[in-house]
Amino acid sequence: VQLQASGGGLVTPGGSLRLSCAASDFALANYDIGWFRQAPGKEREGVSCIGASVGASNGDAYYVDSVKDRFTISRDNAKNAVYLQMDSLKAEDTAVYYCNVQMAGKDFWGQGTQVTVSS
Repeated sequence: VQLQASGGGLVTPGGSLRLSCAASDFALANYDIGWFRQAPGKEREGVSCIGASVGASNGDAYYVDSVKDRFTISRDNAKNAVYLQMDSLKAEDTAVYYCNVQMAGKDFWGQGTQVTVSS
């Protein structure tokens, strides 16, 4: 299981970035996919999750309160990708962002992409 996260960068406060999570060896559509972040000196925290496109999850999206109304998670099943659109970015969003999938009770992580929000 390999996940590739990309799209991070340096942006000024109020700016936007779109993160991408891709996989080459399994179909993301069949699984709940999460975005997590870890800031320096802090624990990794869940940011958003999108349910599998099949089954009861029905593609439902969830967000931590601190990013609601600013971040949007979505899928493009044709491209086998999950996106995290991040708008109105704040300094406190600075972190390394990881995508995650759970399979057979195990966590699999992408390599992380750095997001820095600074003026």
